[in-house]
Amino acid sequence: MSSIKDVASLAGVAVGTVSRVINNSGAVKPETRRKVEKAIQELNYFPNEVARNFKMQKSKTVALLLPSIWNPFFSEMAYYIEDELDQEGFKLMLCNSGGKPEKELYYLDMLRQNKVAGIVGITYNDIESSISNTIPIVSIDRHFNKKITCVTSDNYEGGRMALRKLVEAGATRPAFIGSVTSVFSETMNRRKGFVDEAKKMNVDYVVYEKPDPIIDDNSFFNEFFNTHHNVDGIFAITDLLAANYIDRASRQGIRVPEDVKVIGYDGIQDHPYFHPILSTIRQPVEEMARTTIRLLYQKFEGAALEKDVYHLPVQFRQGETT
Repeated sequence: MSSIKDVASLAGVAVGTVSRVINNSGAVKPETRRKVEKAIQELNYFPNEVARNFKMQKSKTVALLLPSIWNPFFSEMAYYIEDELDQEGFKLMLCNSGGKPEKELYYLDMLRQNKVAGIVGITYNDIESSISNTIPIVSIDRHFNKKITCVTSDNYEGGRMALRKLVEAGATRPAFIGSVTSVFSETMNRRKGFVDEAKKMNVDYVVYEKPDPIIDDNSFFNEFFNTHHNVDGIFAITDLLAANYIDRASRQGIRVPEDVKVIGYDGIQDHPYFHPILSTIRQPVEEMARTTIRLLYQKFEGAALEKDVYHLPVQFRQGETT
């Protein structure tokens, strides 16, 4: 692999001159610039991004924290975040944390050491003491007490919408099923919206939750079926949980939507190959991703943001399960 010294030697210039050409900083004669660029091409030289950023005290890499890239919602989010970063010449560093706080803290240390320019992403761990509003961070779904900027969908309205749609479809005893994170997350407002709307409409409802993450799916659903066998509507906190319910309900002889209407949350399933196509509250994933990065750019520039939490509207997408 060629080095910057090799480029300088081939072009017949000093290493500092090559550095100025690469970084487009300082005065370099046009003829000298052409010599350096030709040498770079001949040697197929690629600058060491880490070393350059360290010397310049400036990084062009943004870290994305995700609990799991296997989740289709997180994968879609990552796609649009990377695309938005690429448009401004930034690179994406993915932290597939697996929900482990030590991995998230590692990336926070990278930010402090100037190895990444900023951090965006989703964490449901209690890392509050390591977060500061003086560093460039934008959170997705969770907001901290220290006024860290948060981008999220309108989870509360999504819960209200789901309850109304289940009732419109004929459900008389709907249930909310989900998991509760150890720290507050905007996703909890899905249950709150569901419950508030049920009370407003004087609808009999059920709330069934377990600590997040759900370790034993069998125990989770067996207990639900044994305890709440008379529900005729389901609003699941995520599409994946809704799909899991539908699969297990079919084994119990429960028909969807004939016996139980089902609505999920996220909107990840939009291909006709999936059956049944899930009725769901669709999050504006692309808008959330691009808004997150644009707000991060403003933080880079030291701009004061209008608010701490940005709620983006959701939509109900009719499927075959209601």
